[in-house]
Amino acid sequence: MLEVQGIVKQFGGLTAVNDFSLSLDRGDIVGLIGPNGAGKTTAFNVIAGFYRPNAGRVHFGGRDITGLRPDQICKLGLARTFQVVRPFGALSVLENVMIGAYARTNDKATAKAKAEEALEALGMTDLAERAARDLPIAGRKRLEIARALATEPQLLLLDETMAGLRSAETDEVIEMVRKLSQRGIAILLVEHVMKVVMSLAQRIVVLHHGEKIAEGQPSEIVRDRQVIDAYLGEVESDAAR
Repeated sequence: MLEVQGIVKQFGGLTAVNDFSLSLDRGDIVGLIGPNGAGKTTAFNVIAGFYRPNAGRVHFGGRDITGLRPDQICKLGLARTFQVVRPFGALSVLENVMIGAYARTNDKATAKAKAEEALEALGMTDLAERAARDLPIAGRKRLEIARALATEPQLLLLDETMAGLRSAETDEVIEMVRKLSQRGIAILLVEHVMKVVMSLAQRIVVLHHGEKIAEGQPSEIVRDRQVIDAYLGEVESDAAR
């Protein structure tokens, strides 16, 4: 479904991502981890079309999407969330999700139906008429996922969706992500909460200084000495178990 081939992204003299490759198939859940500044969000931005790579190609669904605009990529079935959640506060939860649905349709009734489906999938139907600005952080995170889901994605890029959530809230979102995967949606997630990565990811890719230093199953990654030295040593040891 997704083939990232040797992408390079530079900002002036800084190489943020260097020769990064990745593949995902339908229903996969892949975790992308690494220290702050490792290039994870930059890689997301290249894949989703917010940055054009200096080198390398991105293929999605058998099509070369390198250099396409984010809205064009979204219409092909690749959606993303953002680490900093900024809903349209004055609009209702339903109206916020309808904005995502408009990526696929110009018809208001169709957009509303798609938004309602997304809210139901995430257990947010009872919040539909609530103003987005009144949602707590956990609600805003779920709203961000619902808005992306309303675009009818085949692949979702989740950027630190669990950051700032309490343990029980994190567990709820983990279960939501699992259900999305069971529907055949591929998930690529950037996450610092190791409980989340170890619970969800079938495969983990590790970035350090913009380069991939490891890739494998969670049980392999937690024993990789290079990964431990570069990243896992920075987090609570019991969180990686």
